[in-house]
Amino acid sequence: MPKYFIQGRYTSEGVKGLMAEGGTARLAAGTAACESVGGTVESFYFAYGDTDVIGICDFPDAASAAAVSMLINTSGAISVTLTPLITAEELDAASSKTPAYRAPGI
Repeated sequence: MPKYFIQGRYTSEGVKGLMAEGGTARLAAGTAACESVGGTVESFYFAYGDTDVIGICDFPDAASAAAVSMLINTSGAISVTLTPLITAEELDAASSKTPAYRAPGI
């Protein structure tokens, strides 16, 4: 299953909810969202600074990952971004391809 790096930043209202419910409740909610589309949570951490939540999730496809991202972002309590993770073997396969491309102005 494709892996995604998830980063999140809580709004002030989201932090209030996090403080009221606790971290394990938010982990359970995020895990339930991933599992509802056939995904899994590999790791999940809270942090501080520019990023409040960091995790690695597996999703069956890009549409499932996007659905969870949109669902969580519509809450208004947290803003998340998902970054697809590429294995070394996938990078090797990509580097062996020769796509056609013309740079602007050339």
